Amino acid sequence: MNPSTLAPLALVTGARGGIGRELCRQLRDTGVRVAAVGRGGDALLAVPADLHVAADTTTPEGAALAIAACRETFGCAPTRLAHCVGSTLIAPLHRTKPEAYREVLRVNLDSAFFMLGAWVEALRTSGEPGAAVFASSVVSRIGVANHEAIAAAKGGVEALVRSAAATYASAGLRINAVAPGMTDTPMTAGMLKLDAMREGAGRQYPLGGVQTAREVADVMAWLLGPQSARLTGQVIAVDGGFTQIRPLVK
Repeated sequence: MNPSTLAPLALVTGARGGIGRELCRQLRDTGVRVAAVGRGGDALLAVPADLHVAADTTTPEGAALAIAACRETFGCAPTRLAHCVGSTLIAPLHRTKPEAYREVLRVNLDSAFFMLGAWVEALRTSGEPGAAVFASSVVSRIGVANHEAIAAAKGGVEALVRSAAATYASAGLRINAVAPGMTDTPMTAGMLKLDAMREGAGRQYPLGGVQTAREVADVMAWLLGPQSARLTGQVIAVDGGFTQIRPLVK
């Protein structure tokens, strides 16, 4: 069967997380075949997907394994990539140990670099167009105290997206990113566990409240689809206005 007649194939990394899991669900609901990539275990198997791949995408070998698994199972490389791998570190620079800083770079920036490289190479080989979306953060777009390490890592992701978008536009590859604000996911559960903490976090955002994983996944899914065909090299802040506006104080 001609692969071009089949439903699109999307590879979603970090699929065990709140945003990745929700994005897998949304894509499958719209008829997209989904390969969910994560660290393995029951949490990965519970993600709604057509294929589950246990791989460490912070290494070039792990990124290549994820692409190879798609080829083996579906007979083609994924034309859509959503890279949702990430971690955070809230600590001032003077209290950030070198090993903690390196770990933040490994998880956030190394994984993005290696996964994008493996995906680009696969589609350059096949000559197919494609769309990719990456996860940045509002802390790379506006100064937020005690976020130096993660801001540096996510800033690198944004620079990677813009440069790669320029390099591969002529090949029909679109590469964009989202920069979420505080999002209600398992990663932020500790910061939102008390009502007072949740209310305080929500007051930082002009639109109020803490956004859901679904609201971020909505934008990521749109960036992967044909409706965003003229967008590449963009970083869309999904942040309730946090980085761009200040509400009228009454």
